[in-house]
Amino acid sequence: MVYKLLLLTIITVSNLLAVDELKDIKTFQADFIQTVSNQSNKTISYEGKVFIKNNDRVLWKYIKPIEKNVFLLNDIVVIDEPELEQVIYTQLKEELNILSILQESKKISKNKYESFFYNRKYEILLNNKEIKQVSYKDELDNTIIIEFTNVVQNEEIPTDFFRFIPPDNYDIIKK
Repeated sequence: MVYKLLLLTIITVSNLLAVDELKDIKTFQADFIQTVSNQSNKTISYEGKVFIKNNDRVLWKYIKPIEKNVFLLNDIVVIDEPELEQVIYTQLKEELNILSILQESKKISKNKYESFFYNRKYEILLNNKEIKQVSYKDELDNTIIIEFTNVVQNEEIPTDFFRFIPPDNYDIIKK
């Protein structure tokens, strides 16, 4: 469940660069705070950094409350969990044409867009052509809000940055 939520979030946010106002962005880096709230108003927050290059290479570096690195390389997802000394490899089961989905995003107001992905509605807030926030409800009706700060766009990120080679002591899990 947690991995499904992570994957949906990663894929969606990573490909928001295709929204018309952001079509010239080739790379995106930012600090983020991801807040998950349930119907009982219990909340957990995650903090980290995200790096995106050309919509096909993504790295989410979760720093708090636990360290975790999530790589998305085309249709392969690699989840590095240093505290557990394990890595999980997953291949996305369906061909995702996310760019066409996002190109059909609807502008709701000056800085607000709405997009649908896997039958889920996402709200995207922009400020000065930068993604500032993405929010949605997951399949358990949790509210997810991801806020971006210290946004850097179109600064070169080396392709090797997105490569992960697990240490010899790691357990390798393939799903």
